[in-house]
Amino acid sequence: MTQPQDLTWLLANLVNQIPHTRSALLLSTDAIPRFYYGLERDDADRLASLASPLCSLVQEVGKCFGGGHGMRQANAELGDGSILAITAASAGSILAVLADSTVNAGVLSYEMQQLGKKVPSSLATPSRSSSAEESRSV
Repeated sequence: MTQPQDLTWLLANLVNQIPHTRSALLLSTDAIPRFYYGLERDDADRLASLASPLCSLVQEVGKCFGGGHGMRQANAELGDGSILAITAASAGSILAVLADSTVNAGVLSYEMQQLGKKVPSSLATPSRSSSAEESRSV
């Protein structure tokens, strides 16, 4: 089995190319930070633990009230005006980005969607249950 590629550079490119973007985090749907840029490790853990259930909640709202299509992206304006944007990046992965209130939210949203489309196999996080089943069968 090959080691996963370090995708921190992709997150750094996203943060650095969009003015007023502070940090980006790629996490698994079960809240495990995989790669992050612009965050300390503890903050990446904290953001992952908050972004995962938020993504799950929005997914369910989309399934129930969005024509059964789940979620494309959710944005939240925080108390200081900064923005939290989350998107389902690819199978089993979530992309969370924090930006200042002056960010162009349309550009941020577009670039997050493009990142998910450009490298979906690289961003995919394998399901834990399939890994556990595979190891039991060996």
